[in-house]
Amino acid sequence: MRLALDIITVVLVSAGGIFFLAGTIGLLRFPDTLTRLHALTKVDNLGLGLIVFGLLPQVESRLGALKLITIWLLVQMSRCRAQSFRSLSRKRRDAQGVRHDPGFCL
Repeated sequence: MRLALDIITVVLVSAGGIFFLAGTIGLLRFPDTLTRLHALTKVDNLGLGLIVFGLLPQVESRLGALKLITIWLLVQMSRCRAQSFRSLSRKRRDAQGVRHDPGFCL
C-alpha cells in the first residue's frame, strides 16, 4: 500500500512540475500581457493543485493535510486578485497610450 501511495505522489508532483514548466514557457513565448497572464494563472493553478494532492498521501496527520489545502486555497485567492490588478493596470496604461517594452512581462 505504501508503494502505491509513493507512486501516486511521484506521478502527481511530477505532473505538477510539468504544468509549472509549461506556464513558464507560455510566459516567455506569448506575445502580449493578457495571454501571458492567462498562461500563468491557468497552468500554475493546476500545477499547484497537482503538487498539493500529490503530497497529501505523504502527510502524517489530518492537521498537516488541512494546512496543505489551506495554503493551496490561499494561493488561489491571492493569485486571482493579483492577476486582476495586473490586467487592470495594463488596460489603464494601454488606454492612456503609454508605450511599453514588448519583452516586459507587464
